Amino acid sequence: MRIEVFTIFPGLIEAYLAESLIGRARRAGLLDLRVHDLRSAATDPHRSVDDAPFGGGAGMVLAPEAVFGAVEAVGPVRPVWLLAPGGRLFDQALAREMAAGPGFSLLCGRYEGVDQRVAEHLVDGELSIGDYVLAGGEAAALVVVEAVGRLVPGVVGNQASVGEESFAEGLLEYPQYTRPASFRGWDVPEVLRSGDHARVARWQRASALARTLRLRPDLIEARGGLTDEEVRLLREHGYPGPSPGASEEPSAP
Repeated sequence: MRIEVFTIFPGLIEAYLAESLIGRARRAGLLDLRVHDLRSAATDPHRSVDDAPFGGGAGMVLAPEAVFGAVEAVGPVRPVWLLAPGGRLFDQALAREMAAGPGFSLLCGRYEGVDQRVAEHLVDGELSIGDYVLAGGEAAALVVVEAVGRLVPGVVGNQASVGEESFAEGLLEYPQYTRPASFRGWDVPEVLRSGDHARVARWQRASALARTLRLRPDLIEARGGLTDEEVRLLREHGYPGPSPGASEEPSAP
C-alpha cells in the first residue's frame, strides 16, 4: 500500500514513521510511505507557504500556490484527503475501507486553515479525527497512517489479533491479563486459567459486551442493540442485563 503525506514538517512525520510497527512494515516493503514538503513548491527566498486571510481575522492561511504546486509536482496516489475539522469522521470502518484500496494521500493543514480553493479543486475529500482543535494536521495524519497501515496484511505479526480488537465488531475489546496470576490480591479470572477454550471464548465475548455497555453504550445502539443470545450470554456470566447503567463487567463463571 502506498501512502503519501504532504506537510510543512516532514521531519516530524518521518521520525514517527521510522519507529515501531509502521517503521518495520516500511522497511519490509509492506507499506510504501512517502513524505513531501509543501515548502518545496514555495518560490520566495523565505519559502513562505502562508499569507493573511482576505477579510481580516487572526492567524495565517496556507496559500494555494505552494499547496497546488507541491501536490501536482508529485502526482500522488488518489484519493487525496485534506485533514480538516469539517471532514468525514475517521473511524475503524473507514480505516478498513481505506486499507482495502491501493493507497491514499494526506494533506496536513496548518495555521488557521487552508485556502478554500484547495478543498474545492485539489483534494478528493476531507477527514477529521474528532471534534477538537490541533495546531496542524500532522498528528491527525499519523493517526490515520497507523490505523490504516496496521490493517494491511502482514503488518501486524498475528493477523488474527486485528479481528479481536476494539471496534472490529462494533464492540470494545474484552479485558486482558498476563502473569502473575495473582497481583496484590487481585486474581486473573479462573476461566482464563482453565484451558477450556470454549469457556474462555464465551467469557471474552460476554466481557466485551459488558464493557461496551458500560463505557460506550452508543456502540451497542449503533449495531441495533443486543440480540437475545447476547442477553443470555451476559446473564450467564453474572451480568444483570442489557442496561447501560450497570457498572461491573461479567465475573468469571
